[in-house]
Amino acid sequence: MLSRARLATQPSSSVPAVSTALSPNASALRRDLVRKLKAATRPTAPNAQSYLGSPVPVRGVPVPALRKIVSDFRKEHRDLNARTLNRLAADLWKGSTFEEKALAISLLDGYAKALDASSWRLLDRWAGEARGWGLCDWLGLGPLATIVHSQPDRFREILGWTRSKNPWRRRISLYALRNFVRAGELDAPFRLLVRLLYDEEFWVQRAVGTWLRESWKKDRRRTEEFLRKHVRGLPKVVITVATERTSKAFREELRRASGPGRIQRPVRKG
Repeated sequence: MLSRARLATQPSSSVPAVSTALSPNASALRRDLVRKLKAATRPTAPNAQSYLGSPVPVRGVPVPALRKIVSDFRKEHRDLNARTLNRLAADLWKGSTFEEKALAISLLDGYAKALDASSWRLLDRWAGEARGWGLCDWLGLGPLATIVHSQPDRFREILGWTRSKNPWRRRISLYALRNFVRAGELDAPFRLLVRLLYDEEFWVQRAVGTWLRESWKKDRRRTEEFLRKHVRGLPKVVITVATERTSKAFREELRRASGPGRIQRPVRKG
């Protein structure tokens, strides 16, 4: 079964070169990939779909097996062009299982240098359709994190996602901060985090706490100053998750200073 920790530590892979060479038929490629997913299926916990908050069934393909499928595909199709890649990913996303959608995301991530404006439109659409922390975090941690870190215009777009009425899109915008935070470049993450500090949705609050915690690992002093500055009204969930690695004294300081806070119960679908 997938876990939040395993999703959050998915490694970035090397990227093949872009080519305009004639590419294989996207439909045929999809059939072959779905066949490999079926072959890699293992028994899964009966509550896997509920745990991930997935709107579609979870087949039970282990994360390492899915990564191997992507790795093998890239070795066989080093020169896949953006047009075929986008068609293939779009077809996989339409699939009936969690793993098909995860594979669509992972393929775009694996060919990051080949992505074009059509690829971004796909990702934008998926961010509006994805539901549940499992799929949303996979999307944010994948190609979105790579793109927004390297393209300032795209980062400005996801700043706009913080105003979305869709809480899952707001959560995705937070997970797209991964590459900034890993690099210790906290200016952009704090610009986005401050917009969602007081969000009322439980799954957004948890994500805010997660990326404050990860920021704290990179710059303890700056993150603690940020939290102290914005502590009034900070949701309890944000404080709890953000201070998992801090001292107990700092956590209690924030809890006292935050004042009474509402805790939204998690909504896994919708």
